[in-house]
Order: sequence, then C-alpha cells, then structure tokens
Amino acid sequence: MNKPRYQGKHREGLGRMLREHKARLYIIRRCVVMLICHHD
Repeated sequence: MNKPRYQGKHREGLGRMLREHKARLYIIRRCVVMLICHHD
C-alpha cells in the first residue's frame, strides 16, 4: 500500500532536483556570458 505513495514522492523529488539543476545551469550560463561580454 505504501509503495505507490513512495514512488510518487520519489518522482516529485526527482522533478525538483531537475528544476534546481536547470536553474543552476542557467545561472552559470548567465555568468559565463557576462564574463565574455566584459572581456570584449
């Protein structure tokens, strides 16, 4: 009975992790673009 509930929570956690990872990548990309623009 508890298995489906656990799977749902696990999937939710994965989604949150993916969202955080995408946000981190976006921030890093912004920083890289800023650095490149400042070098020019």
